[in-house]
Amino acid sequence: MEYKRRDVQKAIILALRNLGGSASRNDIKKEIADSEIDGLNYDKVYFRKKTKKGSYSPFLFDFNFGLKNLQTVGYVEPLQRGQDVMLTDIGRSTDISNYPNDEQTQAITAYWDKKNALRYEKYKAKNKLKDQQQVDEIDSSSEQDTADDNWKSQLLDQIKEFSPAKFESFSRLLISKMGVKIDKYKGIKLSGDHGIDGFGYFRSDEFRTSRVAIQCKRYTTGLVGESEIRDFKGTMDSFNAEYGIFVTTSSYTDTAKNIATQGNRTVTLIDGQELCDLVEKYQLHITPVTTYALDDYYFERD
Repeated sequence: MEYKRRDVQKAIILALRNLGGSASRNDIKKEIADSEIDGLNYDKVYFRKKTKKGSYSPFLFDFNFGLKNLQTVGYVEPLQRGQDVMLTDIGRSTDISNYPNDEQTQAITAYWDKKNALRYEKYKAKNKLKDQQQVDEIDSSSEQDTADDNWKSQLLDQIKEFSPAKFESFSRLLISKMGVKIDKYKGIKLSGDHGIDGFGYFRSDEFRTSRVAIQCKRYTTGLVGESEIRDFKGTMDSFNAEYGIFVTTSSYTDTAKNIATQGNRTVTLIDGQELCDLVEKYQLHITPVTTYALDDYYFERD
């Protein structure tokens, strides 16, 4: 399934409203994908188009342009590098069934016309452009978003190349970083474990210890379905686990998500995108690289 370029401004607004009016760019994208807002599902939001030089996310272009447009018409607060995106009072309450209206479309067009004219003059002065052409605008926050998307895409591609045994080991290591003490025997030895890929114990701040079952599925295509979650919950019962953690490199069907939260024993679902976010959060076998991007302050002209 490929993603076709489109306007995603309404999807951004609805996702932010679902999230309480403020969220990170990653959380907004995840909410759009999880809730399938405006017909945008997981496959479309995280689709990457292959090129001779690698791959890129078409949705991300529309997402970043959408954010800038929403700022232009006053639906979101001025975008700040590394900060959450926040709806304004207008963005929270205004009916968006006819968004964008003619006045808003004119304001957005005027903004990009000005931006492209300034960028053209800048590059023309440096003899970089011989003819007038459209130049995509990317602010510093968008550059950071694109950089994050690129390295996490590479990370996920590499994880998908793991052997099943290495993926299970990797998942147990990550979950241990999340505070679960992994059992040295259950789920690690291949025989007699009835399908689980790990088992552990989590102690809460109230000193209550819970038994945790772990399941891992390294999928290169397709989604984890209802049957996999039902089977796992059955296995959890045999181990008397209070809850489970299911890890995959892809995502989950809607029915699988519903089954995961039913009954007394729930299952926490970790998809490929969240897997990469957790690797970043716990700095698992990655090396941070510090760099800087100039804010619009250095480029804006009256």
